[in-house]
Amino acid sequence: MVLIAIEIFLNIILYMRRDMDHIKLVVATALMAIARKVIILDYEKATAIQLYGIAGIIAALGVTYWLIRRPALNKDY
Repeated sequence: MVLIAIEIFLNIILYMRRDMDHIKLVVATALMAIARKVIILDYEKATAIQLYGIAGIIAALGVTYWLIRRPALNKDY
């Protein structure tokens, strides 16, 4: 729990910075949260629908993070 609190605190500090792209931070935080969910998930009680849902969320967040980090999309017009 302490590590999660430290992680949230650091994310808040990064969010306050003006030069930080906020959407990257939000997506990265969501990826960290779903990764934590996968780590603590009880696989004996999880249903197939839950596992497919988590896989879909991870895939969607991964693609979103990849699209945000692409240099072609980060050009200032």
